[in-house]
Amino acid sequence: MTSGSPIGRRTVELSTGFIVWKIYDYLFDYALYPFVIWKLGPWRGGPLMASLSLFICLLFLRVYDRLRRDWIGLEFVKGLRHYRGRSRWQKALAWLVSRGDVMAFLVLSAKFGPFITTAYLRKGAYNGMTGRDWSIFMASWLLGNALWTFICYGGISTLRLLF
Repeated sequence: MTSGSPIGRRTVELSTGFIVWKIYDYLFDYALYPFVIWKLGPWRGGPLMASLSLFICLLFLRVYDRLRRDWIGLEFVKGLRHYRGRSRWQKALAWLVSRGDVMAFLVLSAKFGPFITTAYLRKGAYNGMTGRDWSIFMASWLLGNALWTFICYGGISTLRLLF
């Protein structure tokens, strides 16, 4: 087992961070969020889930800065802007994020939310939040939650029509 070596420890760290992030992501985005929108509707459930999302994403940013470790692989992803390898997926991602911060903001906000978007677009790592970072965070939070509320409500409405 290579967990004693620096590469092994880094692999375990990134794997653990990724697993924690994905568990949160799936439980929150694909179970809790749609359930709350279904039960409370978009006008009551949306703000409730957006508030919960705000708290959780701020907590993740705080942990990310406090640990001063890239436990989710974001610093690696920042390097994808200049990716020249063979992977089509990584080339597509590199092409999108290399279109500038606005495109990266839109793609990351829609797909991942404010924690990933803010951590990705920050000028430094683990250095706290600047005014620019807060603007990115809050805009990503608003865009991501509005979009996700709309998607959940649309999916629930479609299911109601079908059944």
